[in-house]
Amino acid sequence: MRYAVVIEMGPTNYSAYVPDLPGCVTTGQTIDEVRRNLREAISLQLEGLRRDGEVIPSPTTQFDYIEL
Repeated sequence: MRYAVVIEMGPTNYSAYVPDLPGCVTTGQTIDEVRRNLREAISLQLEGLRRDGEVIPSPTTQFDYIEL
């Protein structure tokens, strides 16, 4: 599966979340660190959902860029 992620720059670090997986969030000092942390966070969340017998949400979020 391929989930869309949002990475935002804050005053002292980066934060990120996965719109299709509520509660799946992470932070990091660099974008590379955030990406590594997101892979782990997504894996752990999906593992927990499977273990609990929950439905795995399908990726539905779409993203694009608007140029002005």
